[in-house]
Amino acid sequence: MIWLASLVALPPFLAAFAGMLFGPSLTRLLGARPGSRPAPLRNGPALIACAPIAVSFVLSAIVAFAVWRDPGERTGMRTLIDTGSVPIRVGLQVDGLSAVIALMVCCVALAVQVYSIAYMDGAHGDGDRRYSSYAAFISLFTAAMLLVVYAGDLLVLYAGWEVMGICSYFLIGHHWEDRANSRAAVKAFLVTRLGDVGFLIGVIVLGAGAGTFDISAIVASAPDLPGATVTAAALLLLAGVAGKSAQFPLHTWLPDAMAGPTPISALIHAATMVAAGVYVVARLYGVFVAAPSALAVLGVIAVVSMIGSACAALAQDDLKRVLAYSTISQLAVMAAGLAVGAKSAAVFHLLTHGAFKALLFLAAGCVIVTAGSTMLAHYGGLRRGMPITFLSMTAGLAALAGVPPFSGWFSKDSIIEAAQHSALHGGESAPFPAPSAAHTVDVPIGIAWLVYLGLLVTVALTAAYAMRTWLMTFFGEPRGTYEIRDPSRLMSWTVASLAVPAAILGFFGLGASELRPHPGASLLGVLLLVVGAGAAFLVWNRDPALDPARALGPARRVFARAFFVDELYAIAVVRPVKALARHVVAFDKAGVDAAVIGAGRGARRLAGILRVPQNGNAQSYLTGLLAGVVVIVAGVVIFL
Repeated sequence: MIWLASLVALPPFLAAFAGMLFGPSLTRLLGARPGSRPAPLRNGPALIACAPIAVSFVLSAIVAFAVWRDPGERTGMRTLIDTGSVPIRVGLQVDGLSAVIALMVCCVALAVQVYSIAYMDGAHGDGDRRYSSYAAFISLFTAAMLLVVYAGDLLVLYAGWEVMGICSYFLIGHHWEDRANSRAAVKAFLVTRLGDVGFLIGVIVLGAGAGTFDISAIVASAPDLPGATVTAAALLLLAGVAGKSAQFPLHTWLPDAMAGPTPISALIHAATMVAAGVYVVARLYGVFVAAPSALAVLGVIAVVSMIGSACAALAQDDLKRVLAYSTISQLAVMAAGLAVGAKSAAVFHLLTHGAFKALLFLAAGCVIVTAGSTMLAHYGGLRRGMPITFLSMTAGLAALAGVPPFSGWFSKDSIIEAAQHSALHGGESAPFPAPSAAHTVDVPIGIAWLVYLGLLVTVALTAAYAMRTWLMTFFGEPRGTYEIRDPSRLMSWTVASLAVPAAILGFFGLGASELRPHPGASLLGVLLLVVGAGAAFLVWNRDPALDPARALGPARRVFARAFFVDELYAIAVVRPVKALARHVVAFDKAGVDAAVIGAGRGARRLAGILRVPQNGNAQSYLTGLLAGVVVIVAGVVIFL
């Protein structure tokens, strides 16, 4: 089993290098004329991009099926690196959690690669000359996420964690000639790096405290470690989780990352990067259970992120930014589930979210290609000319809002039920499975109620912005002059295929008792869903030509600017750093550069003086020589 899991990450890893090295050559070899527009359907880069991911998808499905047939944890060590203190075990770990997440990663990555063949060919038929590098970075991105998922050692996990950050930088800034794209890439890189500093220190603290970086051993020994060590490590890990999963206060990079190609948004938001943070908390859940204060901090971060981002999504004018803030909010829902002990429900929501968020971003790409714009105000009435996109996106938005019986309803309802149980039972959660025994998470009663009420508010807000997006995109009168039609079959049918898991994936959780719908929580959730969606519909129905967000009044500007967090960062961080940089530059010129330049000028002056006797005149040299001899002789005669 372990050797098979190791093969899952290998094909996309090899594809990344093959695409970089041989992609352009294969394009010419397979018939593309030099200087002509690339033909991705017929060229080598598309084959290199899709075939290895398809192989990984099949292998990950086999691994998942084997784990389902014979549950349990399998570990394997490839090599042991002796560091002189804590050894590094380069190995893998396969269990139910890693198996299903790896399957989701491969599924979404395959859909993105196939979709990108047509999408990157260009909405206006102009192609993309950098398609080879684009596809190669997606393959490397996928391989890095699979390494994170299957890693059995924290440092091995960290290696994949950092490679993902590098790949996200290159993919977000793929069209680097546009200044907005390059700035978004730099912002994503810097903000996530800030969190990764804490994450790395947390990994080192855990490894040093437990005497090993082996994940299973760390989780097993967490209850026996000193409380200060576990708490410090858990809080430091949360810094990296907040950065990667775009949680407050390190969430600001994700909406700006929408400047990148839409398929990259789907990959980052659904299966990689942002999913990695939630996955790490679930993988190291025993550590967080041993540090209740860290779970309390996670709960507070989750509530702020889920409500704040949902409000921001409600007022966005850009379709992709609506989905970006939606991702932040839904990841916070997962974090909230983990904070109240609902590990299984949180992971289940991670899976369903991967399905419907990939669907929504790729469907949004279809709309954007057709309309030539990302702005909601430029859409309207698209349902008649884009039936495949309309039905698919309807399924995705229904799953996002939690409409029964779409997948998001099952997973979100499970988290709400767990939060309700924790709030009503003094902060106690239901037992969750652990390697050795069943543990319960003791959550402060105030945090439990805060999480529960935050989830209920988020349900209503999510329904409202999902309904607003649906109505403004597909209903009313067309607000553009473009031809309304579904894009290429490769794009539209890829989107349609993702609508299937978005619609039915929730039913696969019925086998677990903790994931089954509960009447009380389900009824309350559906009621809030109707309230939120109904309010958005009533406002829109008054005048379908206007944006329903107008009902927010003065709050709309605050929501649209995401509570001015970016502006606060500009005042508190960006401007002081720029001012300090200006002073550093001035000091460098007046101090360091002046000293260097002054030394150079002094050397030149001294050299000018010293070169006076070295004028190249042989007669002068002979005269000096004779004068010196005369002086020496005179001195000898006089003094001796």
